Amino acid sequence: MNSTTPSVTVIGLGPMGQAMAGAFLDRGYDVTVWNRTAARADALVARGAVLAPGVKEALAANELVVLSLTDYDAVYAALGPAEGALDGRVLVNLSSDTPEKARAAARWAAERGAVQLTGGVTVPPSGIGQAESSTFYSGPRDVFDRHRPALEVITGRTDHRGEDPGLAALMYQIGMVMFWTSMLGYWQAIALAEANGLKAADILPHAVETAHSLPGFFAFYAERVDAGRHAGDVDRLAMGTASVEHVLHTHADAGVDTALPAAVVELFRRGMDAGHAADSFSSLVELLKKPAA
Repeated sequence: MNSTTPSVTVIGLGPMGQAMAGAFLDRGYDVTVWNRTAARADALVARGAVLAPGVKEALAANELVVLSLTDYDAVYAALGPAEGALDGRVLVNLSSDTPEKARAAARWAAERGAVQLTGGVTVPPSGIGQAESSTFYSGPRDVFDRHRPALEVITGRTDHRGEDPGLAALMYQIGMVMFWTSMLGYWQAIALAEANGLKAADILPHAVETAHSLPGFFAFYAERVDAGRHAGDVDRLAMGTASVEHVLHTHADAGVDTALPAAVVELFRRGMDAGHAADSFSSLVELLKKPAA
């Protein structure tokens, strides 16, 4: 490859990995790719990427190696047979997994002479290569700074959260907690609407308006939660419990699945049993900090 041209290796060619490799090609990078199912590289090869015959060759091609795999078990499965080729490599590990597994993988890489930058991409494949998209990173700051131009190809915004390799994974999982739970709430609302003769399009404006109200609540409660202050001056758990019970009964009356609203009611009732009836419903945070009895 031309030594004056920036280069990168991308391992893992699911929709996300393909989008990343494509973004590098768009920016003029020399791109080497590898995937267990080689056919997934066909479109990228047609655009100029080089398909490595194996993981060892993919690692040998470039210092910077982007990993886009299902989880860290898949990382070990892919790299393990070629671990002798890891020495001197920077592994931008964008695979999803837990913070503890990210820390363990960073140690594993270091033992083999490689450095891991953990990454947590906050957008779907369609957001890759976009200036407004963002990714959390953690790991050695000097390595992050040195490779920042390449990282900004993946997403225009890069947020280094610290040296601890688990922090980027933590921030990613925090986002996923909110995303999946919020989307389940939306699916639940659609199910209730359809049971009452309405379509998703009919409730969309109301759903969007409700979602847009949430940032104000986040900001209002953040300071109180950090201070451990759950005064019932604005809301009370007892009133919240009555509300979520009404939600549960509405679903039962409509004949739709009640598993999600019932789980919400159960959590509110636990708060009541713990003596928080007169406190804000933010007091449920204290219950969530430890496993249920």
